[in-house]
Amino acid sequence: MSKPINEMGWDELVPGAALYTFDGNIDYNIADIQPEDRMYSETSSKSMSVGDWRVIKPVWNSETCIDCQNCWIFCPDTSIIARNKEMKGVDYEHCKGCGLCVSVCPTNPKSLLMFNEFETVEDALSQWPEKKKKGE
Repeated sequence: MSKPINEMGWDELVPGAALYTFDGNIDYNIADIQPEDRMYSETSSKSMSVGDWRVIKPVWNSETCIDCQNCWIFCPDTSIIARNKEMKGVDYEHCKGCGLCVSVCPTNPKSLLMFNEFETVEDALSQWPEKKKKGE
């Protein structure tokens, strides 16, 4: 018998599990199917591109990321790409730019920061802040 969702650890959840965005009844082991191959409801941002109306976007810095998966857990649109408990990037096709991933990032400096939609990832990474020392 599986545990209730509120008793599961982050590594036991699947993207979208807390959002109930899947289409119809799930009659397959969802953990065996990559997020991009799952059947999402028509109202889910997974089914429709929302990236064209976003004005700011999260940019991920792999150099500061500790793979805590907070961003993956809290993203309301399952736009954080992770494999084997490691962050791989952001799915900009489905990211709305809400910034929740940045809010829950615990690193110093944060591993995800919001930038103008038209800023390239390379330019954003070149502007990344330095780590602050205690007391600064």
